[in-house]
Amino acid sequence: MKYSIRGNVFTGRVISAKAEKTVTVEREIQHRVRKYERYKKVKSRIKAHNPVEIGAKEGDIVRFGETRKISKTKGFVVLEIIKKGEKK
Repeated sequence: MKYSIRGNVFTGRVISAKAEKTVTVEREIQHRVRKYERYKKVKSRIKAHNPVEIGAKEGDIVRFGETRKISKTKGFVVLEIIKKGEKK
């Protein structure tokens, strides 16, 4: 089944691929704190649909995009694997 991407496209590392056709992707964002004139790292965990033809595994760096709501927690779909990674 093809999903149309209708929003932003992000990259992140797959930290969990235990659920069937679902992966948990963690992206690390640098957030500027104006008060201290510094940057802090912020982590965001997102559930994404993992199509059978892509089959991302834990440790992979993936590109994923926003799509229509697929389930209660999934609103993203994995588009491609950028880099195969080893399990942490």
